[in-house]
Amino acid sequence: MQLRLTKNSEGSLLVSLETTFLAKLDHYSPKIMSLLSSRGGAATMNIQRIQNMLLEDNSVETRREVAIRGLMVYLKEKEEELFKEEDGDWDNTDKLMKIVTTRGGITSDPARAKIILEGTEVLTDVDIPRACALLMGLIYAINLSYPKALKNTFEVFQKIFLELDDLKASPKVMLLKNKLLY
Repeated sequence: MQLRLTKNSEGSLLVSLETTFLAKLDHYSPKIMSLLSSRGGAATMNIQRIQNMLLEDNSVETRREVAIRGLMVYLKEKEEELFKEEDGDWDNTDKLMKIVTTRGGITSDPARAKIILEGTEVLTDVDIPRACALLMGLIYAINLSYPKALKNTFEVFQKIFLELDDLKASPKVMLLKNKLLY
C-alpha cells in the first residue's frame, strides 16, 4: 500500500508517507536509542523491556519498533495508548485509534499489526512500523485529530519523520528534533 500526500494544489510536491516515514525512522533510530539510554528514573524498566526486544529479534522491523516504542517512553507517553497486544477476548468496538499487535509463536517471526479506527479494523497484516506510517496517512485522509494522550508522539511522526509543517512544532518536539540533529 502506497500512501502519498500532495502538499499543494498544483501537485508539485508529492510525498510518499510510508517511504519517508521509514527512512527518517531508520535515520534517527540510533540517536533515539542513545537518548533513551540516558533516560532513567521510573522509565528504566520500560526502557530495559524495550531494549530486550532486540535480543530476541534484531530485524529491521524490530529495530524500528524499538525506536518507536523508545520514542514514546522518552516523550513520557504510554505505549498502551497506541499499541495493544492482541489476546483472544479483546473487544475493539470501543477503541477510537489503536494498533493491535500479534507476536509470532517463534521469536524469529515478525510481529504483525492491524489498525483499528473507531472500532473498525481498517488495515491488517502489516509490520508495526508500517502500521504507524499508514496510520498517519489514514489520519490525514480521514482528517482525524491525534489522540490527546499521544499528541507528542504523533507530532514527532508528523514534524520529524514526515517533515510536514515542521517549522510549527511544539517546544518539546523542537527540543527533541535539535537533540536528534546534533
